[in-house]
Parts: sequence; structure tokens; C-alpha cells
Amino acid sequence: MIRLEAVTKLFPGSARPAVDGIDIEVPEGRTCVLIGPSGCGKTTTLRMVNRLVEPSSGRILLGGRDVTHVDPVWLRRGMGYVIQGTGLFPHLSVGDNVATVPRLLRWDAARVAARTDEMLALVGLDPATYRDRRPASLSGGQRQRVGVARALAADPPVLLMDEPFGAVDPVVRARLQREVAEILRRLGKTVILVTHDIDEAIRMGNTVAIMREGRIVQHDTPNRLLASPADAFVADFVGANRALRRLTLVTAGEVAAAGLPRPPGPEIGPETSLQEALSVMLACGVDALPLADGRTLTLDAIRKVAALDGP
Repeated sequence: MIRLEAVTKLFPGSARPAVDGIDIEVPEGRTCVLIGPSGCGKTTTLRMVNRLVEPSSGRILLGGRDVTHVDPVWLRRGMGYVIQGTGLFPHLSVGDNVATVPRLLRWDAARVAARTDEMLALVGLDPATYRDRRPASLSGGQRQRVGVARALAADPPVLLMDEPFGAVDPVVRARLQREVAEILRRLGKTVILVTHDIDEAIRMGNTVAIMREGRIVQHDTPNRLLASPADAFVADFVGANRALRRLTLVTAGEVAAAGLPRPPGPEIGPETSLQEALSVMLACGVDALPLADGRTLTLDAIRKVAALDGP
């Protein structure tokens, strides 16, 4: 678990704190996304967790232990860190990049080799194909996968991610977000992620903390954030189309009904998001779709989820 208690950062010469007395708790195995306009303090907050930036006051607890009492080098080796553009070492092979932290921790060679291949396979890169290649030969999405593999290689309980998909094109970005979110949930990692993209925030986070001028304006689940913005700033930040954004959070299988006549139209899987299902309905001119498991998704069910006064 990560806990920030009244954490403040005031840089020398600044008129106001970059981070101003914030409190955040991220339970074990959960992902908290920090989001807000440029200069709101989200990246500074992230970097205080691994002491790349030292807090001016307050406490940051990792598993109940104050991080200021831990050697910063060992603190960072016990955390995964993913940044925009991945920060891969260009002179090293993909395999050597992934193996960086295990080698610093003095794992034996056989264990390092096995873990490197395991991590590449986990992020969808065939080890035999990619292990010996250099980062420059990879696409942006592939480099980002290697960055995630490297961050996970030593099996850290905590992962910090700073605009991890910002340099990837939009089509690849959405797929990477879904895949990485599933990997992190399956592995039970505790994650703080910084982004400027509200769609990424609601797709990746169990909770989302919206920041403004160094303070947290609202910290809530994606669903409640979209349904009940705390003020006009939050409502404007999440966008006027927040009702549609809620549809990305629910799958067809969660609201489909049994016992209805099978409707015309293409069959969809239970894992299809309601936003995707609505697109299919509109394209086909139907108000219901059959699911592969025999149930039916109706337009009325989608409307109920989209309602801004819903749960």
C-alpha cells in the first residue's frame, strides 16, 4: 500500500508549492491515476514516491514504512518505473535492457535469462525474435512494451508510470492501455500512473485523482468521477461527453439480459464495451445485439448505464 500524508513540495524560488498538502491512499494491487493540467503537480507527486524529488513536508509510506528512511538507490530498485519514451538504453539489446535491475540485484545468470524471456513473452514480444534486437529497430509500441517488461523484471510490488503511452500513436495506445492494465491487475501490482489523457485515466485506473494547482480536487472511481464531478472544473476536465465515456467502463456481459428473443445483427462477445456495442448498433440500425453466450444486449440497458445520475 502507498500512502501520502499532507505531502508538500515547495521548490526554491517558487511563490507557491508545486504540491500542496495532498493526501492519497493506494491500496495494494490497485491503480491510482493522477491527472490534471500542465503544472498541476502530478509528476512531482509521482517522483516524490521514489525520491527523485524530496518532499518538503509530510510523509510518504510504502507498506507502512516512511520512504525517507530507506536508501534511495535500494528504494528505486524495489520499484518499477516506466516513463514516456521508455528511457531504454540504446546501446543495449532488448534482453539486456529488460535484465538491468535483476543484474543490479545480483541475480544469477540463469535466473536473469529466464526472467527476461518470461517478461518479453508477458508483454507480447516473442523472446527469440526480439531478445537480441536493439531499441532503435523497434516500433514505438514495441519499445513501450520493452519498457514495461523492464519495469516488471525484478517483480517489484509497486510500479510508477509517468505518461507511459504518451509517445505512442492513438491506435496502438488504446490497445497497449488495455493490455498493460490487464497485466498489472493479473500480477496484483500497486500502481501510480500520471497522464494528461482522461480516456487513459478511466481505462487504467481503479481510482482517478484530478489535480489543480498542487491540490487534489477530486479522488474517486472513474464511474463516480464521470457521474458526479465535484465542481465545474472537474466537469469541464472530464468533458461534456462524459456520459459516453462511462460506456467504456462497462462490458456487454455485465448488463445483458437472458430470456429475450434473439435479435438480428452481428453477435458480440461479453467482453465488448458498451461504447463499442453502441457503435455497432448505430452502424447496423438495430436496438439490440445478440451475445455469444445467448443473452441479449439492448439499447435501453446502455441508456441506463450512460445516465449521469446512475450508480
